[in-house]
Amino acid sequence: MNSLDRNKLLANIGVWLVLATMPYWLPLIGGYTELGTRVVILGLAAMSLNFLLGYTGVLSFGHAAYFGLGAYGAGLMLRYLYPSTGLAIIFGVALGTFAAAIIGPMIIRLRGVYFAMVTIAFGQVFYFIAFRWHSVTGGDDGLTGWSRLPIDLGFTTLDIQGNSRLFYYFVLAIFAIAVGIMAWVLRSPFGHTLIAIRENERRARFLGIPIDRHIWMSWTISCAFVSLAGALYALLNNFVDPRALYWTQSGDFVIMAVLGGMRSFWGPMIGAAIFVVLQDYLSSQTENWMSFVGLFFVLIVLFFPRGVLGALKRKATS
Repeated sequence: MNSLDRNKLLANIGVWLVLATMPYWLPLIGGYTELGTRVVILGLAAMSLNFLLGYTGVLSFGHAAYFGLGAYGAGLMLRYLYPSTGLAIIFGVALGTFAAAIIGPMIIRLRGVYFAMVTIAFGQVFYFIAFRWHSVTGGDDGLTGWSRLPIDLGFTTLDIQGNSRLFYYFVLAIFAIAVGIMAWVLRSPFGHTLIAIRENERRARFLGIPIDRHIWMSWTISCAFVSLAGALYALLNNFVDPRALYWTQSGDFVIMAVLGGMRSFWGPMIGAAIFVVLQDYLSSQTENWMSFVGLFFVLIVLFFPRGVLGALKRKATS
């Protein structure tokens, strides 16, 4: 094993150790378990966006739509259809993924700002549906009257309803499975093809790679992961409202990915942790917390264009 592989292995072990012990050390520095759960969920959402942005080179400002659809899917299942946490997650992911798969063929031929703007437009359609369909979604008041339920495994019951620490580890287990699948896909020939498209789309097209099909698949996979994050976010809050679908939520995901470092696997997770912790602390200190977050983001972009993780890697190799 060369030094580069050894460093990657140590970094992966370090990330998982931090995540596995977070409920124990986070309260010691003024945090709380639900904050850690939010970091993991939004970290998954940022990594999902980075799958499309960082590895395929396509910017989406509409990922909030599928994050919100995943959240509403989970809430609607528990509120109207069947009281099962597992089925709620599956239904939320299925709803968001189906919508993305249908919309994908309409937008995959667009590039740059045109792609980004069309994804916003489709996202706003879902936002206004949720906002106006008050009899089903609760409208601006949000979808209430439901909550996550304990999970019966047959031999034992996971009380994720009343035990916040147990719910954290439930979310972390799902996160680990999702991240493992994401890493496997990116290391596969399909993943290398996405990187080739990102680096030089024209050359990839000359090589006979079906560009549109690969971008559609990347888009759908990315939206499936962000729908999973949305479903878990709804279960965390036992509530969902149209703001989960609004385009500014997509902007937060982009900030997280850029802040931590695009084109790196764990960078968006680090960016999400910084963003969520800053948001939680500053919002408790001032109503103008977004100004400070924005200023911090500008400084990172100016002085660390490759994000926090990119700066750390450069320092380690220098």
